[in-house]
Amino acid sequence: MGEPVTVNIPHKLGAAEAKSRIGSGIHRLSDIIPGASMTDHHWEGDHLHFTLEAIGQRIVADMHVREDEVYALFDLPPMLAMFANKIKAKLQKEAPKMLE
Repeated sequence: MGEPVTVNIPHKLGAAEAKSRIGSGIHRLSDIIPGASMTDHHWEGDHLHFTLEAIGQRIVADMHVREDEVYALFDLPPMLAMFANKIKAKLQKEAPKMLE
C-alpha cells in the first residue's frame, strides 16, 4: 500500500468553470513530479481519475471538483512515499495554477 497525499485547492470559479480549466491544464500535473508522464485520464461526472508514471512507479490519483474547491488525492507507491511531504508541498504550490 502506498502513501496517500491529499490537497484541497480553494477557488471561486464554480464547478463547471473549474472542471473546464482543469481539463485544459491537466498536463501540468506531470511537471510536479520529475520525470513523470500522464498515462491515462478520464472524467466521471465531477471526478477526474488519472494515472502518472515516474521512475517505473505508478501514481493513481483522483480529483473531485466542487463549487468552491478541488479535492485531490494522490496515492504514492512505496518507493515515492518517502517524498510525500515534498510532493504535497509542490502540489499545493503548483496545482492552483491549473485553475488560472
